[in-house]
Amino acid sequence: MLQKTLGDLGIGRRDFIVVFGLLVNSFTWLLFLRAFIEQAISPSIIINQLPIWSAFYLSIIGFSIIGAVVSKRFSRRKFLQFWIVFGVMASLLPVLFNNFTVINLAVVSAIFGASFGLGMPSCLALFTEITKVDNRGRMGGITFLIVILVGPLLVAVSFETLSLALLAPVWAVWRVTGLSVFFLKPRKKDSSEVIETSFVSILQDRPFLLYFVAWLMFSVVDIMEIPIVTQAVGGDESTLYGIMGIVEPILSTVFILVAGVMCDWVGRKKIVLSGFVSLGAAYAIIGLFGKLAPDTVWYLYFVVDGAAWGIFYLTFTLVLWGDLSQSGSREKYYALGSIPFFISYIIPHFVKLPSDDLTTAFSVAAFFLFLAVLPLISAPETLPEKKMELRRLRSFAEEAQKAKEKYERKVG
Repeated sequence: MLQKTLGDLGIGRRDFIVVFGLLVNSFTWLLFLRAFIEQAISPSIIINQLPIWSAFYLSIIGFSIIGAVVSKRFSRRKFLQFWIVFGVMASLLPVLFNNFTVINLAVVSAIFGASFGLGMPSCLALFTEITKVDNRGRMGGITFLIVILVGPLLVAVSFETLSLALLAPVWAVWRVTGLSVFFLKPRKKDSSEVIETSFVSILQDRPFLLYFVAWLMFSVVDIMEIPIVTQAVGGDESTLYGIMGIVEPILSTVFILVAGVMCDWVGRKKIVLSGFVSLGAAYAIIGLFGKLAPDTVWYLYFVVDGAAWGIFYLTFTLVLWGDLSQSGSREKYYALGSIPFFISYIIPHFVKLPSDDLTTAFSVAAFFLFLAVLPLISAPETLPEKKMELRRLRSFAEEAQKAKEKYERKVG
């Protein structure tokens, strides 16, 4: 059954195991790294978190860029193997410390970030080369579904059952399992032309820049709203925020799958635009009500926000940069395309929206999200029109065949 499904999508079973094994192992390991840093921040250093998280996220960004460059000097297989071994050693680093200070935890966080960022562009580039442009959304949706279902569960169970000292060795073993996929080799993809592209030329590429600006605006604005929403609706588990903190990730998971199917069906641009417009409208509604916003309005906001994160996480992490890039430049596209997501966790420490006035805060957020729609309107569709037209014709032919068979059964 799996082989038939993958065959319909133009993907072999071996390719499926290699790429999805790598991605699931790596993204779940990233969840552990973030959770470990959170647990290691003691009450005595909690007010000095900025150096710690800055070291982590800036290291991811910096080493993603480094990895996109140096990976060209090695075979991808060897480079990804080195990346995983580096991650294993980084995972074991915390066992050297009896307790954490701001300085040593910042160093550990920087090494954590380096060990994740170094090989992630190559891993994502491999995903792009394995998949076809007209099935990339669906396969990306399946990938993130597995990550979301497996990752948080593994992290929660390990942190509940293990001490901080044992967590590092256990997750080092988990990272080692990523090497098992290299017993298999994905099919060699035909590449008629390899084009080396500089970072400067990518940043001057109009389609990339249009999508990048929109992604940056969403990432920064949405994460800056989190403390405002927490303060407005209450932050403990019994409040609306606590309830929707469980429901919203579920919605995001569902919409990752929906977005994966739809962006292969109607195109990436329409799906991304619908997410921006819907979320901008939800922000505007909150802005109109302000502190008088009833629970139903907040429910609407959380539903739309969860849906938007599902759409954007898939399209801006896995799909769009692969569509826009060509063989030889994919690692650099993914390295640059990931910057908005990681930098968004640092910017709110320096720029804050007014939290006492919900009307102003959400009106400003809505304004910037609607501004983000402008570059998207000018951005090109990255799914080829011929692919969409062929799929529509195929769907029409299948419906016609079903209607014919139904009619013949009725007549007969």
